[in-house]
Amino acid sequence: MRKHRLLGWALALCAFSPLAYADWPERPITMYVAWGAGGGTDATARIIASLLEKELGQPVNVVNRTGGNGVVGHAAIAKARPDGYTLGMLTVEIAMMKHLGLTSLSPADYTPLGLMNVDPAAVSVSASSSYKTMGDLMEAIKANPGKLKASGTGQGGIWHIAIAGLLKTAGLDPAAVPFVPSNGAAPAMLELASGGIDIVPTSLPEARPMIDAGKAKPLAVMADKREALYPDVPTLKESIGVDWKIGVWRGIAGPKGLPDDVTKRMVQALDKINHSKEFQDFMKQRGFGIGWAGGAEYGAFMQRSMDDFGQVISAIGMARPAPQ
Repeated sequence: MRKHRLLGWALALCAFSPLAYADWPERPITMYVAWGAGGGTDATARIIASLLEKELGQPVNVVNRTGGNGVVGHAAIAKARPDGYTLGMLTVEIAMMKHLGLTSLSPADYTPLGLMNVDPAAVSVSASSSYKTMGDLMEAIKANPGKLKASGTGQGGIWHIAIAGLLKTAGLDPAAVPFVPSNGAAPAMLELASGGIDIVPTSLPEARPMIDAGKAKPLAVMADKREALYPDVPTLKESIGVDWKIGVWRGIAGPKGLPDDVTKRMVQALDKINHSKEFQDFMKQRGFGIGWAGGAEYGAFMQRSMDDFGQVISAIGMARPAPQ
């Protein structure tokens, strides 16, 4: 009887060991996205999901879980059962939300799988604007603090921090350009074209429709080097001597504690997808930048991003205690 009990316990332990996931996936996978359908994050998630289906041999269903400036969707990923059947797309906001007091979540609450996309911020103005260069715009801000308005995201969002950090780095009051909250870059660009606001600090892919339509013009990009999408647009350092860099990134992760064999297989699949012609062509067509870091390297990237944002958010006076 004792031998039978020991055998039963051994079988039970094997059922919950990593070996139990050797045949993963055996059913459809859900991929949570914290932002709405039709946006850049949603589009990136869907192309990755479609390519994952080919790699894994199972459907990968994208589910949009919006709300709370990204908190709802990111929480859904973190709270999922760590069995490999619920994954999600993390965005740069996960490196910011805790500093802003929106959630206690941080990159440490996930199993990092693969960084897939990086896009720096740019400064755009209306095509009819009298500001021809970034220097012109900065002189106008200095001469008339509080007059020019910016938009592109919610209060405390990535593009708000982008413009506030630029001003702070340039030695100006971050409040010198009041920030008007919006539901994203697309409505902000429409408002820019109509003259309702003066500046939109967003990524070039998000500004692209209005730029290509001749209704907006980018003055500078907040990056180390110029972007291939608009190679004539200088960096901030080139144009005004300010070394301020910020941008968005997107990557795939699972809840903390994913089995090692699931993690390994996902990292391999995402690496293959990231370097595939189909993914590269899709991202190029959309104007999205491509970045890659797998597994622990992606985790380290997220932690550095969080540390950097912590310094910036504190410097511009927007840091808040995280909820317990």
